[in-house]
Amino acid sequence: MQIIKIIWDFFQSQILGMKWLNQVIGSGLSALGLDIANRWVASAQFFFYDVIKITILLCTLIFMISYIQSYFPPERSKKILGRFHGIGANTAAALLGTVTPFCSCSSIPLFIGFTSAGLPLGVTFSFLISSPMVDLGSLVLLMSIFGAKVAVLYVVLGLIIAIIGGTIIEKMHMEKHVESFITTAGSVDIESPDLTKHERLIFAKEQVIDTFQKVFPYILIGVGIGAVIHNWIPQSWIENVLGGGNPFAVILATLVGFPMYADIFGTIPVAEALLSKGAQLGAILSFMMGVTTLSLPSLIMLRKAVRPKLLALFIGICTFGIIIVGYFFNAIQSLII
Repeated sequence: MQIIKIIWDFFQSQILGMKWLNQVIGSGLSALGLDIANRWVASAQFFFYDVIKITILLCTLIFMISYIQSYFPPERSKKILGRFHGIGANTAAALLGTVTPFCSCSSIPLFIGFTSAGLPLGVTFSFLISSPMVDLGSLVLLMSIFGAKVAVLYVVLGLIIAIIGGTIIEKMHMEKHVESFITTAGSVDIESPDLTKHERLIFAKEQVIDTFQKVFPYILIGVGIGAVIHNWIPQSWIENVLGGGNPFAVILATLVGFPMYADIFGTIPVAEALLSKGAQLGAILSFMMGVTTLSLPSLIMLRKAVRPKLLALFIGICTFGIIIVGYFFNAIQSLII
């Protein structure tokens, strides 16, 4: 058992966390005659380390997930979801969301397509909630910082929010609050051709290039913010605002995430820096969920597809669920970290 733990710790810290890379960058800066204890140099070390680490993880994960995703084009996904009913359909939709693109803005076109195809509204909302919040990438990235227990719980609770949220919307019969151009659009049921292994590899490579070009600017911004938090903002400030002494830290962190736009890769460096400064685990994870699920650009896009009442319900369900998850993680933080 001890051997398994040693192997796992090595995998988490050196493979996923790439601690060796941080040491290499630190040694390189020292070899240039720079003092890594200096704030500017330490910020540079944090920046280079996180950008390189996240880029490697980003490209690897997108390639793997895109290859899996090539087996689930919209037509096939629609047929799969159409086989389920009730809460089983919501669960299937939430699980399907884990193998789709990383950001909420990328998920909305698929949500519109599924809704136009006649899938139940609650089912399509379960997909829309889970897709940006709990993709497979989030599991691996969270493991690299918080460990396996936190990562698995984050994904499970995110799926629960998606399933419950979609079920509530379904029970409230909100179909009349979907814009008419979507409900009357219909869809052409075209069978997707089977791809060869080579074609799937090409698809995955193209997805890596396309997603990297879209996401990389936000990675730079996120890492830059993380470097500032890590090396320039006093720990006492973070503890006062997001630490255990503030009972409203989770709510504040959730609301702060709304105006931002990033995916899981952009929020990881900020989360990493906040954790090192003493922020509550629940506040950090609520911030990440808020940014990835309820970013302002994605809500603006969604407003074009649904009417204000349904949009407000979606925001309310997600916000309430994220806050509950945040306080839950705070309550068990000492047990899982």
